[in-house]
Amino acid sequence: MGNLSKRSTVYFEPTIHQALKMRAASSHVSVSELIDEAVRLLMREDQEDLRAISERAGEPEISYEALLNSLKQDGKI
Repeated sequence: MGNLSKRSTVYFEPTIHQALKMRAASSHVSVSELIDEAVRLLMREDQEDLRAISERAGEPEISYEALLNSLKQDGKI
C-alpha cells in the first residue's frame, strides 16, 4: 500500500464499489491507492480553481441581467 498510513472508512454504492475493485485489480493497485489518487486529483483541481479565482479578483463584476442586456444590445441574442 505504499506510503499510505492513515485509515478511514468510506461507503460506496455497491456498483461503484464493484467498479473500483475491478479497476484496482486491472491496474494492479489497491482500492485505497485509487481513492488516494482520486482525492489528490480533486485537490489539485480545487487548487487550480482557487488560483483562477484569485487571478480574476480584480475584474469588474457584472450582473446576469446587465450581461443579458448587453448581449441584446449587441444583437447576439
